[in-house]
This record gives sequence, structure tokens and C-alpha cells, in this order.
Amino acid sequence: GLVTERSALSDFTTYKFGGPARWLAEVGDSSSLDRVVEAVTDQPDLEVAVVGRGSNLVVSDRGFDGLVLRLVGGFLDVAIEDDLVVAGGAAPLPRVARESVKAGRGGLEFYVGIPGSVGGAVRMNAGCHGTETDEVLVAADVVNIRSGERSTRTPAELEMAYRHSNLQPDEMVVSARFQTSDQTSEVGERRLREITQWRKENQPGGTFNAGSVFKNPPDDHAGRIIDELGLKGLQIGGASVSERHANFFVAEPDTSAQNIHDLVAEVRRRVAEATGVTLEPEIVFIGDFS
Repeated sequence: GLVTERSALSDFTTYKFGGPARWLAEVGDSSSLDRVVEAVTDQPDLEVAVVGRGSNLVVSDRGFDGLVLRLVGGFLDVAIEDDLVVAGGAAPLPRVARESVKAGRGGLEFYVGIPGSVGGAVRMNAGCHGTETDEVLVAADVVNIRSGERSTRTPAELEMAYRHSNLQPDEMVVSARFQTSDQTSEVGERRLREITQWRKENQPGGTFNAGSVFKNPPDDHAGRIIDELGLKGLQIGGASVSERHANFFVAEPDTSAQNIHDLVAEVRRRVAEATGVTLEPEIVFIGDFS
């Protein structure tokens, strides 16, 4: 019952579209993870993708012809140990923020505004409101799904940089430890409210989107460049550049993954043509696109 066949992936992405995975494994503890790793090790040609909360993910309409691995169960846990917050790889970042504040710990409030998981935050060095993951991360426990090799890595060993780490596609974060500081929960609660309010006012709520589409180029903002070229509202199929924030692409319910893929390519092309800047996608595409 650990692995299901032809499993829909649309439920696991914030865009709510995309085809099925050939195999889906949802693992809730270390022994299940070990069993999946054993199976993968025996099949070197099997493509593997790790899916967290799917908040920066676009799955092809044709699906993914391989194994998709998702952490559930015990990997969602968040615990406070003295001045450290210990969280499973699947723990939702807003929950990490709230649990920390409740325990009188400060420094992780920015996570309330990021709809991803701990594993995704480490992989992408997620950040906002002036803090990046590598500033608060002590170490992450990583498993290589292909070899079963386990390692514990610091931000330096993960070579974390802006929206980057050296984690490979077949590596996954099973847990992470974050450094926090003493702080009254009143101060923390206020900070959580400020960040939540800012997001409501500045980002498209109530829509299907996958957060920031492009990484910001050095000393500039992708959203500003796209906006300046008058591309807000640009539409391909059911996908369009958000009128509220140009670095968010929103989707109508009947949009295809290919529409998003094509819109990303079109905006990149227009920006490169007009400014010479090549925007790097922050969202991740899995499966085949034409």
C-alpha cells in the first residue's frame, strides 16, 4: 500500500493541474522511506521526483513517467528543543512560524508568508521580508533516494545562495534544525500579522498560482521588469500574468500546464529581447513539455 500506480499529481500542486505519476510513494516514517529507497536502488533507470507542498511546481499535462516521492505523517512534525526548532521535511512553513512564535521563539516569522515545506525551503533557500533560510538553518538531514546515503549538512555544505542549494533532484530533506532567539509571543504574533497583511495587499490571493515565477536578477526585481514592459495581463490559454504582481502567473480552473510553460517562455523571450536580461525560473517543471 506504500506505492500507488497512475496517481493524480494535480492535488499536490497549488496550480491544481498536471497529469498522473507512474508511481506515487507517500512515506510517513523512516522505515517506509528505507523500503522505497531499496526499491529505487534496484532500478537505476527509474526517474525520481520529490514533491513537497507543490507551491512552486508545474507538472506536465502528460504527467511524470517515474516515481514521485512525498513525505507525510511523522515528517510533518515540528518540535521545540531549547533554542532550536526541529521540523520534518514535509512540515508546512507557516506552521513552523506559528509553532515557534507560540513557544516564545523568534526569527522564523517570515515563514508564515511562504506556502511551501521545510524541504522545499532548504532546497530553494526560500526567503522573504529580509530573511533567507540559510540565515536561520543550523543543519538539514538529507537522504539520497538512489543510494540510501544519509548526510547532515550545514548551509555552507549545502552551498546555499540566492534561491539555490546543491541538493540534487534525487536527494530529499527529511528534517532540519533552525536557530531561534528569545522573544515574547506578543512580538512574534505582531510580526506574523504584519507579514500576513502585507501578502494580502501585495500578492494575488484566492487564485491558482505558484508564487514567484522568476528569480530576481542581481539588484533588480523580476516583477518590476515584467511590469515595466507592460506585460501584466498577458495571457496564453487560461494562464495570465497577474494584474496585482507581475512575477505571479495566475491560472483559470481549466488551464493546462502547457499554457503556464508557454507563458513563462514568452515572458522570458520578451524580457531578454527588450532588456538583455535572461530571467531564471524559480518555479520547477516536471515531466515533458512540448
